[in-house]
Amino acid sequence: MSKGPGLFVDIGKKAKDLLTKDYSSDQKFTVSTYTGAGVALTSTVLKKGGLSTGDVAALYKYKNTQFDVKVDTDSNISTTLTFTEILPSTKTIASFKVPDYNSGKLEIQYFHDHATFTTTFGLNKTPGVDVTATIGTPAIAFGAEAGYDTTSGNFIKYTAGISVTKPDSCASIILGDKGDSIKASYVHYLDQPKKSAAVGEISRRFSTNENTFTVGGAYAVDHLTLIKAKLNNHGRLGALLQHEIVSKSLLTISGPANDLDLVVLADRHGPDVVLGPQIG
Repeated sequence: MSKGPGLFVDIGKKAKDLLTKDYSSDQKFTVSTYTGAGVALTSTVLKKGGLSTGDVAALYKYKNTQFDVKVDTDSNISTTLTFTEILPSTKTIASFKVPDYNSGKLEIQYFHDHATFTTTFGLNKTPGVDVTATIGTPAIAFGAEAGYDTTSGNFIKYTAGISVTKPDSCASIILGDKGDSIKASYVHYLDQPKKSAAVGEISRRFSTNENTFTVGGAYAVDHLTLIKAKLNNHGRLGALLQHEIVSKSLLTISGPANDLDLVVLADRHGPDVVLGPQIG
């Protein structure tokens, strides 16, 4: 792929990952294994409120192709096929769900040294179409996204963003929800491996005059242990402790102030186990 700007979805992604990735407040149990043929099998049971759901997923990579299939307890079968470099500098992603035959989508990504483009459209009689474009460099990028409903003939969304990336920091501004919201974020890395970082994010919804300010960060205690925390102006606090027990095997404890989730992610040669007891 190119050395140009990332996709539009990458604008603000570093701040989003620091404030959301690996945080959990639901009860979850997951077991994953890897077969000798290189297939990753994952079984998950999730309890949220009084409802329990489960699924079994299989992931297989072969050369430039990736197959991802998931079957859940509602008898839905979700399939995603990813093809890299069918044409130079492109990636093609096809997804569909059975029995919802109208859920099929096809996404085409194109990468250039100074721009990236994506087109996504539904595989049905009245497909929706999403288009994104980003221009710039790895250091500064400008992007826009638009969604068009072919049934009504109206644009259902349009978003614009800008990101500035430096070796030790990155900042972004995103104008979304058809201009009704704006979000600005800043991430500053505190060490060379970029494991310790501070992040701040402020968002405003103009129609309701609602403002949300969130601060957070990650701190690498050592090469095996990571602590993350976040707090917003509404008093919502989240914390996370992650420790590598053995090579590529992580224990994660996360949740809001009165919840506790235990997550264990095993290495390629053993099972992944996720435990989600809730204390409150």
